Amino acid sequence: MKLMLVCNAGMSTSMLVSKIESAAKEQGIELEVAAFPLTQAEKVIDDWDVVMLGPQVRHCLPQLKKATDKTPIEVIDMRDYGLMNGANVLKKALEKAKAKGYTLMVNPECEFFLFHTDDNGMPTTTTHEKAGYMDLSPIDLGENARRDMVLTLEEMGYDIESSHHEIAPGQHEIDFEYSEAMETADKVMTFKTAVRTIAKRHGLHATFMPKPRAGVNGSGMHVNMMLMKDGKNVFTDKNDELGLSKEAYQFMAGIFAHIKGMTAICNPLVNSYKRLAPGFEAPSDITWSSRQRTALIRVPQNVEGGTRLELRSPDASSNPYLVLALCLEAGLDGIEKQMELSPELKRSIRKLNKKEKEEMGINSLPENLNDALNEFHADELVKEVLGKDFTKYYLKAKKEEWLEYMEQVSEWELEQYLYRV
Repeated sequence: MKLMLVCNAGMSTSMLVSKIESAAKEQGIELEVAAFPLTQAEKVIDDWDVVMLGPQVRHCLPQLKKATDKTPIEVIDMRDYGLMNGANVLKKALEKAKAKGYTLMVNPECEFFLFHTDDNGMPTTTTHEKAGYMDLSPIDLGENARRDMVLTLEEMGYDIESSHHEIAPGQHEIDFEYSEAMETADKVMTFKTAVRTIAKRHGLHATFMPKPRAGVNGSGMHVNMMLMKDGKNVFTDKNDELGLSKEAYQFMAGIFAHIKGMTAICNPLVNSYKRLAPGFEAPSDITWSSRQRTALIRVPQNVEGGTRLELRSPDASSNPYLVLALCLEAGLDGIEKQMELSPELKRSIRKLNKKEKEEMGINSLPENLNDALNEFHADELVKEVLGKDFTKYYLKAKKEEWLEYMEQVSEWELEQYLYRV
C-alpha cells in the first residue's frame, strides 16, 4: 500500500511519516508512506493508493479532489495529528515545577498577517494597506476583521488584553491575559484556528508564517512569563533597581544556557530564521535588557509586583506546549544551579560590530534551521524534557526538511547569477 500525506511545507507531517512507518513495521504491514507539499502532491496523486491531508490544509481538499478521480482523499483528525503529545510534555514539566511550589503564568503576544486571496480563494502575500504600528481605521484596513476576531474570542471566554495593528503593512497582534501555562498553550492553539476562520469570512487569509514578506518585520509569539509561589511573583524584588529577584536573574541565566538548543523548537521552520536575521526587531543575539526591544529577553517596567520576563524569539509556527515546557525547565535549571546572568545590554545591539560583541561575550542565536538542529542535538536538558522518541523523530523530520530546502533554487539566485555567471 502507498500512503501519501499532504501538508503545507513538509513540516509536522514529516514527523508523522516516521511514526506511521514505525507502527506499520511493528504490525508487519508492508507500507510506503511519504509527505508532499500541496503543489507537488497534485502532480503525482494518481501514483498513490490513499491520500491524507494534514488539518492545516483541509481547505485545499476540494482543490486536491479535482486533481484525481480515483485516489481516495481524507483529512487527518486534528487530535491524531497533534505534535507528538506536546501537551503531555508540558504537563510533565508543570508537575515537576508544582512539586517545588512553582506555577508558571504566561501571557503570549501572537502576531499574524492578513493577506488577500486570489480568484480561486488561494492565499497571496498581497495587502492593499500601508498601515503601521498602532494605526487605526481608515488606514488600518484589517480593523473590522480584527474586531470580529476579538469579539468572537471574548465570546469563547478569552480575556483580551489588547488588539492592534503591528509594524508591517497587513500585520496584526492580539494579546490575551495571563493564565497558567497549560491553559495558555490550549488557548494559543484555539486562537490560531479562530483567527484563520474569521479571516476567511472576510475574504482574507491569516497566516502565522514567521516571515511571509521580505524587507519588513516578521511575526513572533513573544512569551511573557511570571513565576508564582505561594501566591506571590517569584521574579519580584522591590529592593532591586529593576525590581528583579535573585530567582529572576537565575531563571534568565537558565534560558540563556539552553536557548541555542531550544531554538529548533521555538523557531521550527526554515522560514523562521528569515525573521531572526539582524536588522529587524526580532532578536538575533543572546542579550537581555530593560530598554532594548531587540534583546532576546526584555524586562518591561515593573508595575506593582507584576515583574515579568519577555522572551522575544519564539514565533507562532511553534508548538506552544513544547515552547513553554522548555522555558520552564530551562529557567528552573538556572534557579537550581544558581546560574549567573551576563550583564544587561544597555547599548543598541545594532551599533556593535562583531569584534565588540565577542569582547562583551555576546553569543548569537543559530542562523538557520540546520545550525539550530545541531544545537538541539547537543543540549541534554532539551532532549531530556522532550523525550528520546520525540528527539529522534523530530531531528529526522527536520533534517529532511532542511535538505529539501537546500535542494531548491530560488528566484533570488536566478536573478543574481543566471545572467552574470
